Amino acid sequence: MSAASLTQAEADALLALPKVKVDQKEWRYDGNRAKFSIPLLSQDKRENFLLDIERRQIKLKGKYQTRARTTIILARLDFGGAPHRNPDGQDIPCPHLHIYREGYGDGWAVSLPKIYFPDLVDRWELLQSFIKYCNIVDPPNIIRGLYI
Repeated sequence: MSAASLTQAEADALLALPKVKVDQKEWRYDGNRAKFSIPLLSQDKRENFLLDIERRQIKLKGKYQTRARTTIILARLDFGGAPHRNPDGQDIPCPHLHIYREGYGDGWAVSLPKIYFPDLVDRWELLQSFIKYCNIVDPPNIIRGLYI
């Protein structure tokens, strides 16, 4: 197994770990384009994570993702874009959720589970739901801008 891969059990455990912000910095989520990576830590301070926020256009196409060990995407929520074709040929409409799958990384997508993502339209609520889904128990200070 390469250094940039995990077993499914490792990925599931990392996603389930309670995560906290590393500092009190404020992150402004505003404007036509936004792209930033927010550092996080596990509560026990043994693992580092990144919460990536990316919006590409005013029409709100973008993604939210949580990475472990710098490069491994544990979960990614894509919104405002095209459907995703899974390796088995199944098309998953947007918005959709990519969850790490051993041997495929983030190459598989699923429809957003309503239990975690009740509002599929409001991008701010999608971010809040994603933060909860990724078990970020002390979230970073993200300031909501006018266009989000």
